[in-house]
Amino acid sequence: IMRRVSCLKRLASQGGKRSFVCNKRGASFYSSTSSSGDLEYNKHKGLLTDLDIHPDNKGVNISGGEFFGNGPTVESINPTTGRPIARIQTASLEDYNKVITATDAAFEDWAAIPAPHRGEILRQLGDELRKYKNPLGYLVSLEVGKILPEGLGEVQEFIDVLDYSVGLSRSFSGAILPSERPNHTLLETWNPLGLLSCITAFNFPVAVYGWNMGIGMVTGNTSLWKPADSTLLCSIATQKIISEVFKRNKVKNGAAGLVCAQGPEIAQALVDDERSKIVSFTGSTHIGRKVGVQVAKRFGRSILELGGNNSIIVLKDGNLELALRSVLFASVGTAGMRCTSCRRLFIQSEIYDQFVPKLIAAYKQVQIGDPLQPGTLMGPLHKQALVQNYEDCIKQALSHGGKILYGGKKLDNKNNTGNFVEPTIIEISHEADIVQTETFAPVLWVIKVNSFEEAIKLNNKVKQGLSSSVFTEDHKKVWEWIGTKGSDCGIVNVNVPTSGAEIGGAFGGNKETGGGRESGGDSWKQYMRRGTCTINYGKQLPLAQGINFGS
Repeated sequence: IMRRVSCLKRLASQGGKRSFVCNKRGASFYSSTSSSGDLEYNKHKGLLTDLDIHPDNKGVNISGGEFFGNGPTVESINPTTGRPIARIQTASLEDYNKVITATDAAFEDWAAIPAPHRGEILRQLGDELRKYKNPLGYLVSLEVGKILPEGLGEVQEFIDVLDYSVGLSRSFSGAILPSERPNHTLLETWNPLGLLSCITAFNFPVAVYGWNMGIGMVTGNTSLWKPADSTLLCSIATQKIISEVFKRNKVKNGAAGLVCAQGPEIAQALVDDERSKIVSFTGSTHIGRKVGVQVAKRFGRSILELGGNNSIIVLKDGNLELALRSVLFASVGTAGMRCTSCRRLFIQSEIYDQFVPKLIAAYKQVQIGDPLQPGTLMGPLHKQALVQNYEDCIKQALSHGGKILYGGKKLDNKNNTGNFVEPTIIEISHEADIVQTETFAPVLWVIKVNSFEEAIKLNNKVKQGLSSSVFTEDHKKVWEWIGTKGSDCGIVNVNVPTSGAEIGGAFGGNKETGGGRESGGDSWKQYMRRGTCTINYGKQLPLAQGINFGS
């Protein structure tokens, strides 16, 4: 309790003193290493020390053991200021091989632990994350750029998945089926596959690993984590908590491994490694397509969480106030850097001129600035490349006849620091090429539609199929929307935003979103191998389909 009180005091004192800064400068996310005096570490020292994060850190770990690293040293950059927070020595290829060998070797011991006992260890991990929720949520906000409530919510999501995993440890099961043969039983068994490798993205540096690690490990797999190279401090802090809990429970070293790496070499090695029985990849469709093909070539299993081009439909019979708040959260939240962020807004023609001015007015009230500052609703984009992407997509939209209704500018100041942009609304034709792609920026395409049927058609017309939502009070439309002729997305919502999914349901999308499912529902099946068993407990050998093969 005292630790949490101390953390909250530091959150208030450290997070409340920084002023809003914006960016104009083009710089790579990782720069050459700086001296200790150039780091921002001391500004955040209290909370970072609670997480055992230091100015210089090692980025490789075999759970239960010490952290190490023999690869290049990189810096984690604060997207709010453009300055380095701390340094990380990453993995060499030899380090990677050491970790995956240990994680593979730990599988037999971990899988032999009864599932409810594995659940108990994960329950303890959830409790430990609760103790560190405040400093870890602060670090997520600091390193990613998302506002503090979202950073804290991300850690809570990991905790929730672990709670779910505890229940799952006593409930995942196979079916018992009737057999056509006398004195026979037909049943299914589910067993772990082996080593689960997770390649995660920068926008959810804690939660996405939590989805995979919690479900994957409670079902008996060991876990290896290769995080995004721009959020390594979050990964190291999380792994230290995991490693300590596993060590306390005398889990064999290596059940959970961490490999922080820069560049594609180690990610490629992991994807190609036959010891990785499951590869969970979160990222772009472009890279995910390559990952899926490479894993399939060696007959491994992949779980792909790729691009989204999500839409909200607002109909004339919908609750417009509810829709307004939902569109604002879905399009501006996390500065448009969620895979479930709303990219396309379809508004029925009868209410278009009423709804759009209200949306513009709501956008004008969005406070942009330091994500750790109370009241901020939108922080910076995570890195300079995303600022360039934001500007490029707006230019392309204008070249295709788009009209900026609000925003459209990079925010600058005299210090040229941070990656801040305006949330942007653009009226445009759905046929424009840029509308067909995932922009991964706070840019909302606004499109007028004449009917619900037209909106469904346009929702389904893009190649991605992650999240979608409709605002209506007509129950007939609700059933049509979630039915065969409705949305073809993996997430089909009614009167809620496209983003902010609960962990109890399976998360994932269709088409070029990859088809993977993580978190709740029956997603656990993707982490296990199925066996169909026929048991003969009689004295005769009748054959199926009535075949007589002689006496």
